[in-house]
Amino acid sequence: MATIRRLIVEVVDARNLLPKDGHGTSSPYVVIDYYGQRKRTRTAIRDLNPTWNEFLEFNVGKPSQVFTDMLELDVYHDKNYGPTRRNNFLGRIRLSSTQFVRKGEEALIYYPLERKSLLTWIQGEIGLKIFYVDEVPILPAPSPPPSDPPVEQVKTDPPVEQPESSGQPDTPANTEAEVAPSPAPEANAGSPDQVPPPAEESAAAEAPKDEAERKNAAAESEKEPECDASAAPPPPQPEEAGVGKDQEEPPHPPAQEDPAQPMQEQQPDFEINFTKWAPGPPVPPAESMMARSASASIPDVKLAHAISAPHPISRTMSTMSMASYASDPPDNIPIERSTFDLVEKMHYLFVRVVKARFLPTNGRPVVKLVISNHRTESKPARKTSFFEWDQTFAFGRDSPESSSILEVSVWDPSRGDVEAAANFLGGICFDVTEIPLRDPPDSPLAPQWYRLEGGGAHNGDLMLATWIGTQADESFPDAWKTDTAGHSNSKAKVYVSPKLWYLRATVIEAQDILPPVMALKEASFSIKAQLGFQVYKTKVSATRNGTPSWNEDLLFVAAEPFNDHLVFTLENRQPKGSVTLGVTRIPLTAVERRVDDRKVASRWLTFEDNKDEKRVYKGRVHLRLCFDGGYHVMDEAAHVCSDYRPTAKQLWKPPVGTVELGVIGCKNLLPMKSVNGKGTTDAYVVAKYASKWIRTRTVSDSLEPRWNEQYTWKVYDPCTVLTMGVFDSFEVFEIDKFKEEATPTRPDFRMGKVRIRISTLETGKVYRNVYPLLLLGNNGTTKLGEIEVAVRFIRSSPTLDFLHVYSQSLLPLMHHIKPLGVVQQEMLRSTSVKIISAHLARSEPPLRQDVVRYMLDADSQSFSMRKVRANYFRIVNVLAGVIDIVRWVDDTRAWKNPTTTILVHALLVMLVWFPDLIIPTLAFYVFVIGAWNYRFRSRVPLPHFDPKLSLADTVERDELDEEFDIVPSSRPPEVVRIRYDKLRALGARVQTVLGDFATQGERVQALVTWRDPRATGIFVGLCFVVAMILYLVPSKLVAMAFGFYYFRHPMFRDRMPSPALNFFRRLPSLSDRIM
Repeated sequence: MATIRRLIVEVVDARNLLPKDGHGTSSPYVVIDYYGQRKRTRTAIRDLNPTWNEFLEFNVGKPSQVFTDMLELDVYHDKNYGPTRRNNFLGRIRLSSTQFVRKGEEALIYYPLERKSLLTWIQGEIGLKIFYVDEVPILPAPSPPPSDPPVEQVKTDPPVEQPESSGQPDTPANTEAEVAPSPAPEANAGSPDQVPPPAEESAAAEAPKDEAERKNAAAESEKEPECDASAAPPPPQPEEAGVGKDQEEPPHPPAQEDPAQPMQEQQPDFEINFTKWAPGPPVPPAESMMARSASASIPDVKLAHAISAPHPISRTMSTMSMASYASDPPDNIPIERSTFDLVEKMHYLFVRVVKARFLPTNGRPVVKLVISNHRTESKPARKTSFFEWDQTFAFGRDSPESSSILEVSVWDPSRGDVEAAANFLGGICFDVTEIPLRDPPDSPLAPQWYRLEGGGAHNGDLMLATWIGTQADESFPDAWKTDTAGHSNSKAKVYVSPKLWYLRATVIEAQDILPPVMALKEASFSIKAQLGFQVYKTKVSATRNGTPSWNEDLLFVAAEPFNDHLVFTLENRQPKGSVTLGVTRIPLTAVERRVDDRKVASRWLTFEDNKDEKRVYKGRVHLRLCFDGGYHVMDEAAHVCSDYRPTAKQLWKPPVGTVELGVIGCKNLLPMKSVNGKGTTDAYVVAKYASKWIRTRTVSDSLEPRWNEQYTWKVYDPCTVLTMGVFDSFEVFEIDKFKEEATPTRPDFRMGKVRIRISTLETGKVYRNVYPLLLLGNNGTTKLGEIEVAVRFIRSSPTLDFLHVYSQSLLPLMHHIKPLGVVQQEMLRSTSVKIISAHLARSEPPLRQDVVRYMLDADSQSFSMRKVRANYFRIVNVLAGVIDIVRWVDDTRAWKNPTTTILVHALLVMLVWFPDLIIPTLAFYVFVIGAWNYRFRSRVPLPHFDPKLSLADTVERDELDEEFDIVPSSRPPEVVRIRYDKLRALGARVQTVLGDFATQGERVQALVTWRDPRATGIFVGLCFVVAMILYLVPSKLVAMAFGFYYFRHPMFRDRMPSPALNFFRRLPSLSDRIM
């Protein structure tokens, strides 16, 4: 039943409003406009921090409109309270409907009030809760008539008598009187003076009237052919009425289709050339080209063989006289532009087998399809009034050896007796060159009845539809495909990660946990909190009075829907082990949600003994629980993250664009496994961006698979990364081997990964590139093939809004107000990966956990000597520019290029005497450097993994073996000892560098700490002399003198270090005190 969507706005309170009544206060009220409706709250008299707690309800015309409208809220001062003559404006907010959530997900949010114009002074904020609910409308029951009159009297009763019987209960007689008119369509159609029902009962009687009209239409479609059976020359007219009903759109429910079935069984004859029954004049030829149409009472179906369906051909026709579709496509049919514009079109022959009738069998027949070298078989039929399959098959038509004959046959498989052969019931042959070509947005082809020939079913009919289409067809995702070998887990699917929340549990204190007898002894207590597989413990608190205190935050990761319980266990720490004193459980649905750092209300929960059936009181605990929706739950590494939005939908900003990915195919793949002595690969691609995952279909037994699938994601931040991975499916091999749905014993083999940063894409440009599939393993880098993809970014926001994104923080505000530690963040990320992988593994087909962990880089933080050296060289590369500047300054001081040195002196004089030019000169210099480097920008269309930067080609095998070793290590003790000695040597060098940094810092401190009295006295005295000189001499002269002294000619310099540097090196440090 249709639902009515309502938007609920709870106006909670406001803070720090402006005084507007002339006496230092205001009397505010709130006015909200939404979807053409305006509502207001009551007035809070003389209150700058008013509290309303009012619910304002708004109706929404259509469910989709709640996401496309704006909500405007205005706060005014009421002129009736105070000396003001008008309602003074106190602030406003405008909210997009995309921020609204359903009931149960709402949270209290304080929005800062905005000004109406630049000259308006506004302050304060308002707290709101906004959510929508879907309600099922409750229609009043139709009023029964006061008695049981005849049918004609019920129809012609005046409407004024209906309210009198509204209070009578529904009796069986009254119910029969109301349903009785439905079998008499002639009376309904032929009574022009029929009185309409009252206006107040029209909504209640709408559904029964629709039901009656459908029954009348079905009755007329059955009765009218019987009345004119003698006038109609073709005998199988009732069959045609049945065919028309099956082809009408939308189709009738099965319950309304069954009454026509006995008439079909009385007329077993069937003709392929259909003609429409019509009592009036003949239909013009132009209307006969329509595929199908419908009238109010009679299903009106018109068929044209040249467009809607191909002719079945005789079985004795020679196949040599037909040309294949791949070599001779029909050019007379225009092809619409497909929405898959980033990939290549792949043509398929679609066959949709719907149902069959009049088959001489009581079993569950199957349909076999043969074209070229492809043979497949449908699932067994479901036995209803028909033999139903409703299964679609897609045969590839791009290969040159594709045949032009499609054979469809129906077989009755053997039952019980294994040696008995299947019974052939009949078949049909189609010429593929006559099958129509369909491209979206064309409407789907309606299935038609075809007479089976050559088998035991002499009068059997098969309903099917055939057409030529592309991978953009809506039937393609769920169809059986030739390149996937029909495996159920090989279909392309889209997955969505569960919505993750941070659950913050603050354990404050506990009371009454010890009996009075034990109160004199000191005891240690701790709280263990568990949510699923996540277990955390508080610190140990020692107490004598049975009221331990902790004040400790525990952070969990929870996924919607919240079906679990948060369990708190009170433990007494003893020398022999921990003893459980009590347990309490809190359902996650009872936990409050917040989107900022406001404090939620705490609660007291009672501990109980689970082992005791009486639930004895064991004390109570003081907790503060909340879901922190202002954080982004990290499931990827920060530098390759694909989404930075907070969990709470109310804080989401509108998307800035969309990114489209076209997965075209792979080339030169290496065989990953051997089947019957032949190397093969069953490849598929997984892509992940934000919470949306996609998986292409698995192309079986192909080293150059072609997918040509296209997907789209919304982009909320351009500084994000799209990740793709190629895998070899081992599940398909095991299903082929064991011929049953078995659990795979080996994980899918990783073949490589590709990352694309969205900010590197130009707007509207299509990037079609081939990337190598590189896999780093224990034996080094291996190239397993190449993948070809096409990417395009389309900006949907205005240019200024899009550029404004670069000035905003990557992470939400809560990460800066209450930041999480690095170690804690990594632990929570590991938990998020486990939750997401477990969720996606329960999908159908499943996205296996090893695939999810590889896509999310779950093991990227493990120690690697290769990464240590790679990061060191990255730092050296970054500092190379600074080192070049230092070398240039030294060359200038050494007068290696006298012209440059003279120009530097002139620049120094200009900047000293005109210091206002320093910053503009630096900015212009940076501009010149950027413009110069534009000529040498990278010409690579989209950057990929760099083996040279990663040191993947020069790394030693032992270091790779250490990198991919598990924790704890599984290598022999001798190998572990060698690695430990190498790590000690590296640690010694790091220790020396850290000591040098500490020494220089301590020498700076020693300048004024009088650790060396003479050195500190010299430094302090020089500082006094310099201060006196700078007080007396202009600073420009001092800067000029210092500059000329620094750039003096080498003939005036000493080769020894400067006195200042010698003085600094003589200062003491604390390195001599380290043992």
